[in-house]
Amino acid sequence: MASQKEWEEMPNEALLEEYKQTGDPELKKVLVMRYVYLVKNIALKLRGVYLSFAQVDDMINEGIILLMGALDKFDLSQNVKFETFVSKRLRGMIIDLARRQDWLPRSVRKRMREIDTATNELFTKLGRSPTDKEIAASLGLTETRYQEELAKTALCNVMSLDMLLDERDSDLPAKHLPQTDADAQPEEHFQKKEMYEVLKTSISELRENEQLVLSLYYQKAYQMKEIAQVLGVSEPRVSQIHSNAIRKLRISMQKYICGT
Repeated sequence: MASQKEWEEMPNEALLEEYKQTGDPELKKVLVMRYVYLVKNIALKLRGVYLSFAQVDDMINEGIILLMGALDKFDLSQNVKFETFVSKRLRGMIIDLARRQDWLPRSVRKRMREIDTATNELFTKLGRSPTDKEIAASLGLTETRYQEELAKTALCNVMSLDMLLDERDSDLPAKHLPQTDADAQPEEHFQKKEMYEVLKTSISELRENEQLVLSLYYQKAYQMKEIAQVLGVSEPRVSQIHSNAIRKLRISMQKYICGT
């Protein structure tokens, strides 16, 4: 068995292999410290949009507990990176935590439904995605007030999109052919490919600034402050653009999943 000094020089994958062989609790602590950045990254990214510091602390604490359990459950034979294995579980933990703590007031949920209804009605009437000004007018709000209301629904929009995608995954066939690679299953592979093609198309139909914000936030892992500097706008404005983009994607995916 390797010593503490040797552990410091070993890559994460080698440490994980040794832990799975030995079950050494001290090595588990080292691994948790190596991977805790995954929990912190997710927590800090979410804080940049809609969370308070106290809620971030809750997320990190529960994320570390989840991380410790994931180290024991992870199966090296599946040929999947641990980061991939645990990241989806961390996202699910955040959604569950948000549900339990009920961060979203009833008034915010109600406003989100009103915005969605107005957007759908205008889309049907106009044959295109309505502008913020048109949605605001339909709701009897000024455009500034509409943007403020939109920002309040940010968490609900992100959670709803994540839950829709998770529910879609859970609807995939439970019985598979005896193959180790889940993506090798023809029907499941096709359904996943189709879903992400729809999502890709929906993203391409967003406004240019919405696409840019999503790209910088999710692909480049920029914080909201950094995106604001790139766009030359305020952080609240970036949050509004982000929320608007996610809402549009959620509506598109809802139509695809429900077949409407």
